[in-house]
Amino acid sequence: MIKRIVKMEFQSDKVEAFKSIFKENQSKIIAQQGCYDVQLLQDIHESNIFFTYSKWKSQAHLDQYRKTDFFQEVWAQTKVLFCNKPIAWSVQEIL
Repeated sequence: MIKRIVKMEFQSDKVEAFKSIFKENQSKIIAQQGCYDVQLLQDIHESNIFFTYSKWKSQAHLDQYRKTDFFQEVWAQTKVLFCNKPIAWSVQEIL
């Protein structure tokens, strides 16, 4: 299993729009093949900074999801709201 962490910084006036997009699509993301869970986290000091934390069966499952029309549509809606480039990590537990 891998875990995916994506840091996203939004224009302050676009935060509610992003939260709506996530809420609308969270269950659809979890329904993707190989996805176990996805959560949305918000920075406690900078209210326009968010992280998604998702769990995937494998990197191949995450890669396949990222090629779907669904991902492309949601990403297109989301990326126009950013004020900085997102940063992403794929990680695994080692202990």
